[in-house]
Parts: sequence; C-alpha cells; structure tokens
Amino acid sequence: MANNPQSPNGNQDPSGSTQMFRAFVDEGTRQPQASTGSSGGSRVGVIVGVIAAVVIVAAVAWLALG
Repeated sequence: MANNPQSPNGNQDPSGSTQMFRAFVDEGTRQPQASTGSSGGSRVGVIVGVIAAVVIVAAVAWLALG
C-alpha cells in the first residue's frame, strides 16, 4: 500500500490518523517547554513588584511615624 492517507475505496487509513494524532501530541508536549523559558521574565516582574511594595510600605510607615 502506498503512503496515501486514503485507500482506493475512499475510507481513511487508520495509520494516517495515528500519525496525525502523534504529531498533535508531540506539539502539545513541546509547547510547555517553550513557555518555561519565558517564566524567568515573569519571575523578574514578581521580584520587582515585591521590592516596590516593600519600598511603598516602608515609605508609608516612615511618613506615618514621622
């Protein structure tokens, strides 16, 4: 049988569907790995936000006590 997704009588080849499903699953497993590289940028944003919050709280406390 040739590498044809459809057999001569018009029915889909089950192996073609399996290959497409495996390609789909492989795409899904690659996507989270690519997003883990960008999580470093979000960590920097969280750290900057925490530092800014501490500075604001310290400034408010200094003004309230001063």
